[in-house]
Amino acid sequence: MRLKKKASKLTAAAINLIMIAFLSCAALPGAAKAADLVAYDPAAEVDVELVLAVDISQSMDEEEQRVQRRGYVEAITSSEVMDAIRMGPTGRIAVTYVEWGGIGEQHVVVDWQMIDGPETATIFASKIAESPLRQVQRTSIAAALAFSVTHIANGPFSGLRRVIDMSGDGPNNQGGQVTAARDQVIAQGITINGLPLMLKGSGNGWYHMPNLDHYYEDCVIGGPGSFMVPVYSTEEFGMAIKTKLVMEIADLGPRDVNDAPRVLPAAGRKPIACNLFN
Repeated sequence: MRLKKKASKLTAAAINLIMIAFLSCAALPGAAKAADLVAYDPAAEVDVELVLAVDISQSMDEEEQRVQRRGYVEAITSSEVMDAIRMGPTGRIAVTYVEWGGIGEQHVVVDWQMIDGPETATIFASKIAESPLRQVQRTSIAAALAFSVTHIANGPFSGLRRVIDMSGDGPNNQGGQVTAARDQVIAQGITINGLPLMLKGSGNGWYHMPNLDHYYEDCVIGGPGSFMVPVYSTEEFGMAIKTKLVMEIADLGPRDVNDAPRVLPAAGRKPIACNLFN
């Protein structure tokens, strides 16, 4: 009988300690609330939340924009991308298509949509194809990154991974330090991948810089498994986009199917001055 009473007292004490600990944790700023748990929707969970951030600054002429649009439309509906989606844990991704230029020039062409097969992929691609082309001034990669982060935070999906797919044909020339913007994105657990468009050769000027791939490597991309796929001609644009989407969706990291590095380390060359054009 004494043993039972002692056990009862110990149990009551243990319960009190547990309740004190629970209430203390609940009072912490980052503690999960019951409302948050109730709001969780498993149907909104996707393998990756992917922002397709596409450059439409003045340096992109109309023909390049058409090739760019066609590349995304064909890639998103390709069998390779469909296979990559099916291989994921949930078998679905969330994608949004954003066009950007200077500060305040970010346009959501296609808002967040779940893609889980050919039908939803075709719907998404059709919205891209049907949207009118536009052209804006300046190139603010920094502003595009900040906008993309907010767009992810306000989206209706919950991704196992979050990725910003940044394509562009020039360096950041407005909106503050691109490296500061990049680091803020990475600090939130979001990966930035790059599609540097090197279609104008090795010229230089306000709208162009040589070795743009080095600039993207040193100044733009970052986060777990980040990589870039340079594009050197309009003919290879579609394949480059398809390759990049498959790698992002399947989480292949910075290596291709032959296990060859997609991004060479910066050793052996002079680092790019990231803030030269800011």
